Amino acid sequence: MASLSNAALDSDSDDELPPGWEERVTTEGKVYYANHENQNTQWKHPVTGKKKIVRGELPYGWERKVATDGTVFYVDHNNQKTTYTDPRLAFAEELKDSPMDFRQKFDGSSTAMQVLMGRDLTGKYCLITGANMGIGFETARSLALHGAYVILACRNMQAANDAKAQIIKEHPKANVEVLHLDLASLSSVKAMTDEYISKGWPLHLLILNAGVFGLPYGLSCDGVEQMFQVNHLAQFYLTKLLVKVLMRSAPARVVVLSSESHRFSSLTETSLTMEALSPSEHQFSSMKAYNDHKLCNILFSSELNMRLSPHGVTSNAVHPGNMISTGIARHWWLTRLLFTLVRPFTKSLQQGAATTIYAAIAEELNGVGGLYFNNCCRCPPSQVSASSQMASRLWSLSEQFLRESLKDGGESPESPTVNE
Repeated sequence: MASLSNAALDSDSDDELPPGWEERVTTEGKVYYANHENQNTQWKHPVTGKKKIVRGELPYGWERKVATDGTVFYVDHNNQKTTYTDPRLAFAEELKDSPMDFRQKFDGSSTAMQVLMGRDLTGKYCLITGANMGIGFETARSLALHGAYVILACRNMQAANDAKAQIIKEHPKANVEVLHLDLASLSSVKAMTDEYISKGWPLHLLILNAGVFGLPYGLSCDGVEQMFQVNHLAQFYLTKLLVKVLMRSAPARVVVLSSESHRFSSLTETSLTMEALSPSEHQFSSMKAYNDHKLCNILFSSELNMRLSPHGVTSNAVHPGNMISTGIARHWWLTRLLFTLVRPFTKSLQQGAATTIYAAIAEELNGVGGLYFNNCCRCPPSQVSASSQMASRLWSLSEQFLRESLKDGGESPESPTVNE
């Protein structure tokens, strides 16, 4: 047997053990404490009095083995190391005396890798739009390093393949694929989803990460205002085309990236029209359009969850964080300047990806959808974004956009319903 490391994995630094004590875990996951001086064991921490438990399987890349003398040890295949300490002890959870005794695990300073600690996502298929850079890349990288099969759906194939190579270089056993997706073209969306379906892959996580900001007025090749198509319509279409795959893969989740800027949208139930969503050039304002699109993201997520949650598919919207330094600001000189000035005060990309990852994998969100998260915590969205009438109307308008845009070159699938 390979030599075993004498250094135990770090546990909760707030619960440091006195000399002569050791933290152990039973095969059932219950944490106990051994006193080597008097040869006694107990369930409570000798200093804090806390009781703890470890949940779930071993982290990705770890294996539990038993030596010929019955000694249990653990092999870290990622780093080619062995230890007698159960790696799950590093993130053991305190047993609460009451279900109302709750402490938020993560916040605005948490990183995606911290949220994923201890999770093995082997066998989970994750499709991420706009995953070659920024938050999308950090999301893809973090999931791939924890065993997920990650598909990068990107317009720039060179950048996407470079991103894939970067992940493989960090972890050669990572499963990463690249598919071409240009959200400014509905035919590209159809081609990408057709290719995905043809491969027979399941789909457990669909992360609608792609978005643009600060573009000048322009129409897509489908005749729709380009920012609206990229930020909402094309990803609405993509989701519809993959609905059956999501339902076959259930339990599955959809995560829609929105923003706190949704609170500044002026859309109402009466003003929500096709003309407002895809305005003429003289009515177009890039900032106003972005605010409207971020509201659409939340409305879409809520309506999708209402329609698909009975089939085991849930959807939540997230705000990644304030003023994260990403490539989204690259289209307008003013935003580039602003992001440069505030960069010392921004979140890192790892922190920006944390809320996306939380919505994608948190066990406490199993079967839970229709919510909005900010800094890894549920956050009340704007009053208008909570309107079921607005959500239903946006869905109908989005269907109408697709019918008109695809009537000469494609086919819009029927809307999934709760009775499907």
